[in-house]
Amino acid sequence: MQVLIIGGNRFVGALLAWRLVARGDRVTLFNRGTIPDTLGDRVERLRGDRTTDDLARAVAARRFDAVVDFAAFTGEDARGAVAALGGRVGHYVLVSTGSVYVVRDGCPRPSREADYEGPVVACPEGTYDAEGWRYGVGKRAAEDALVEAWQEKQFPSTRLRIPVVNGERDYHRRAEEYLFRILDGGPVIVPDGGQTAVRHVYGLDVAIAIARILGDERTFGQAYNYCQDETPTIWDLVGMLVDRLGAPDRRVALPSAALGDLPVGYVSPYSPAGMSFLDPGRARAELGLGHRPLATYLDAIVASFLAHPPAAPPEGYLRRDDELRIAR
Repeated sequence: MQVLIIGGNRFVGALLAWRLVARGDRVTLFNRGTIPDTLGDRVERLRGDRTTDDLARAVAARRFDAVVDFAAFTGEDARGAVAALGGRVGHYVLVSTGSVYVVRDGCPRPSREADYEGPVVACPEGTYDAEGWRYGVGKRAAEDALVEAWQEKQFPSTRLRIPVVNGERDYHRRAEEYLFRILDGGPVIVPDGGQTAVRHVYGLDVAIAIARILGDERTFGQAYNYCQDETPTIWDLVGMLVDRLGAPDRRVALPSAALGDLPVGYVSPYSPAGMSFLDPGRARAELGLGHRPLATYLDAIVASFLAHPPAAPPEGYLRRDDELRIAR
């Protein structure tokens, strides 16, 4: 296949590119070129800013069997992709997010694809969750633009909604934040006891799922949730990381109100209220999309962390002294 990947070369997009190259596809990358990749001469590179007309110029007169878009964050982004690629792409996949449900007023948990429709809640201005709200609303606008393009122009697109993605290349460094805390020997604060159940997904599994559905006409015009089936609590998930390091269990349950001006997400990146909780049943039943066990991929993440220790801690760890004071 001739496959164009837009953005995403930091994490899942890089994993997908390697997988496509390995199976013999011809891969083209479109991004700004600010983050280097390790693919060498195995891929073609197009440079530009997709928020301008760079994408249209870069792909003019080109045809692709499939396009995977990691960088469409607004309705304008999606409409620009349709205008640039319409009639010259066999299948377009938007990597979307479970946040499209979080911003929907009264959306149930777990959220199913049928739960998408409904009014959006107001932006929680001035709070830690405001950025997540804007992200979810922007992705909804991108999805809606693709639905309109499918209905009016038969633009062949699929929307893949994913939650928190864990993995060795996670540039958000969420798992790393817990690992740094566990290894420094101090208490690991889990706000409000971490009793919320979560469903995440492994980055490599997302890449595998995308590669599998490329060109699948059953998915045209459709949206699918993709995530793991396991639903550990945040408390238990942090405990699994403790176990894999062989460290003493120093988890401490504190009410989030005790954190003062420390955002919950700084102390425990799995804990913010704006995290989605998806039902992956449709993708499993209709497309056969599975995943490796949570315990298996946590083994891989911790092993990679220990084999290649990061030179500097994640941003959320930088106020660790404040956490320790609060814990004391």
